[in-house]
Amino acid sequence: MTITATTSYEPLTETTAVSLAKDLEFFKEGALLHCQEIGDGNLNLVFHIRDENNTGIIIKQALPYAKVVGESWPLTLHRATIEGDYLKNAATLVPNLVPKVYYTNEELAITIMEDLSHLEIVRNGFIGGKDYPLLSKHIGEYLAKTLFYTSDFGLNQQEKKKLQQQFANPELCKITEDLVFTDPFFDSETNSYEPELLGAVEELWKNETLKLEVAKLKYKFLTNGEALLHGDLHTGSIFANDIDTKVIDPEFAYFGPIGFDIGQFFANILLQAITRSDDERVAITTHLHQVWEVFTSTFSDLWKTASVEQFTTTPGYLDYVLKKVFAEASGFAGCEVIRRTIGLAHVADLDTIQPFAKRIATKQKALELGRLLILDATNFKNTKEIESAFENVLKGNE
Repeated sequence: MTITATTSYEPLTETTAVSLAKDLEFFKEGALLHCQEIGDGNLNLVFHIRDENNTGIIIKQALPYAKVVGESWPLTLHRATIEGDYLKNAATLVPNLVPKVYYTNEELAITIMEDLSHLEIVRNGFIGGKDYPLLSKHIGEYLAKTLFYTSDFGLNQQEKKKLQQQFANPELCKITEDLVFTDPFFDSETNSYEPELLGAVEELWKNETLKLEVAKLKYKFLTNGEALLHGDLHTGSIFANDIDTKVIDPEFAYFGPIGFDIGQFFANILLQAITRSDDERVAITTHLHQVWEVFTSTFSDLWKTASVEQFTTTPGYLDYVLKKVFAEASGFAGCEVIRRTIGLAHVADLDTIQPFAKRIATKQKALELGRLLILDATNFKNTKEIESAFENVLKGNE
């Protein structure tokens, strides 16, 4: 595949991906290249290309539709530019926590980046019984720095407004607005759940108190452009091993409420913890506590040393902000737990549970947990209280 000024979009194949890598001279002439399409998401093609020395690159290309639905659900290719720009921006803030971006091409909707095949997807590792001792420390730092330095606390307000224009992402935000905040709470055709859950699902739909709180959270997502979010920070968007962590797939990036990314991570930790035995669970819930501890510590340090906002010297302001972020993160986590249980896009943590009866029972607990996280969001003072509520749900005495 030869790139010219008039090259137009077409989906890559393994053959054309290799041709592209050769055209761009990522490998020495005559190298024996092996290519495999490894994408398992709904929105993209992902090619892993490596030579005989096992030196590799990743080529990611956006598709113009959602694979889970097909060509009847068209999607903007501009999200590839959003992703590349986000990773480049994040590399200035947390260079060790995102993959290096080598090349982007808006016309082809591709991003060529660092090969992370020495790491594994955290969700898959968790399901296989692994743990990642530095995961939550790294993610806490990632959240604090990417969110602080793109907020009005850490970024000149004029520069922030320019960045907001760059990261306007209406099409992918619409997916979140529908699939996270709306459809799971109504009888929508996008929802997907086992018939055995119908009673529990209908209870959610009839719970007007719950729906009011979800409406408030959705409104915050729609209107609070506080910082540049990753927008889809779940354990399937993180690669790790015992010492390294890399955050990937920020194509949903946009300016939104600081608590959203944190809540997404909270939720996906809890979705793994809910599948574990009593003895195993503490290793997972530890991540819930540590990510918040590292986030608050790092964010607070930046507040005191790197703020561009004069009011950050005002006593009580930091506490106010952190309490607000934590409450919103708890509520957003509840929405994420519910949508990953009965919405369009599930998680393997729940869907791979065997036997079937245990899967249904666990999903019922997940729905209870999500409801509780939303309804009690403003009452939780710390992650220990969330863990306590979580344990009560598991014991059936919430």
